[in-house]
Amino acid sequence: MPDTDELRAHFGQPGGQYPGCGFPVARWLALVHFGSGLFQKVLTAPLRTHDLKGVAQLHPELEAGDVALGDAAFSSFGHLALLMLRGVHGIFPAHQRLIIDFTPGRLHVRDADRGSKGKPRSKWIESLGTLDQMVEWFRPVEVPPWTSAEAWAALPTSIRIRELRYTIARPGFRVRRMTLVTTLLDPLRYPKEKLAQAYGLRWTIETCLGHLKTTMKMDVLRCQTVQGIEKELTMFLLVYNLVRMTMLEAAKRQGVCPDRISFVDALRWLATAKPGEQLPKLVVNPSRPGRTEPRARKRRPKPFPPLSLPRHVLKQILMVQSLGA
Repeated sequence: MPDTDELRAHFGQPGGQYPGCGFPVARWLALVHFGSGLFQKVLTAPLRTHDLKGVAQLHPELEAGDVALGDAAFSSFGHLALLMLRGVHGIFPAHQRLIIDFTPGRLHVRDADRGSKGKPRSKWIESLGTLDQMVEWFRPVEVPPWTSAEAWAALPTSIRIRELRYTIARPGFRVRRMTLVTTLLDPLRYPKEKLAQAYGLRWTIETCLGHLKTTMKMDVLRCQTVQGIEKELTMFLLVYNLVRMTMLEAAKRQGVCPDRISFVDALRWLATAKPGEQLPKLVVNPSRPGRTEPRARKRRPKPFPPLSLPRHVLKQILMVQSLGA
């Protein structure tokens, strides 16, 4: 967004930028409905805001029995406990600092035993299969910064969590080992393979964000006040959800899955449609499972260095250099 004093003070800037040489950046916490791709709720916050700080404001949008997918920031005890209190399930990758040991009957340590490094703090309960187990997590003593002491004390002292690990081997990619934590404990109703497949669907939110930031060009905002930025983002979301509703209607008429309908084609039709005009058949994208594309640009950027000093300072330097010449 524009580099104004108000936006810079409110949202902050990425690190490693010289004063007057960068741009303010906002942070989004978004809840997206998987089946439709609609944004249900979005929280706009300063750049350096922890994801869990506002996550409780998204929970009222969820109903009992829903399954939430997210990244490792949401796999903490506090967030999983909040979801369980609402009857909502979660599937998240284990945080990199979480120590997970699949040895049956292994020992564990509590927060008070901080001298025992490298040992899991969860209690082993039951083995559910190869690299698949049920454990008991205990509420940490320290209150995280994203909640209050009263709200933290109201959470249960322990919760039962399922931990599982599997290997991802795809042509053209390096082999990865993924560890998930989930509240779906029944191994018969929720097999390990199905949980891994379900978590793989989380990537669809990246496609939704890509349509917003790239297709709709929301990556660079233009308003110069905080209130203006919030209005601008709201308008982008309204148009995005309108496009998604158009895609859902087209998918219903054309007998295909909604994610097969071209987002660009729906956006172009909405931009040119006349009042009362009937929705035509939209472009249906081919099914491309496992498609890989290099994250590289063909068009070369202009060979100018990044701005290392404010523009008015560089102008003065150039003036002095020209006078000296």
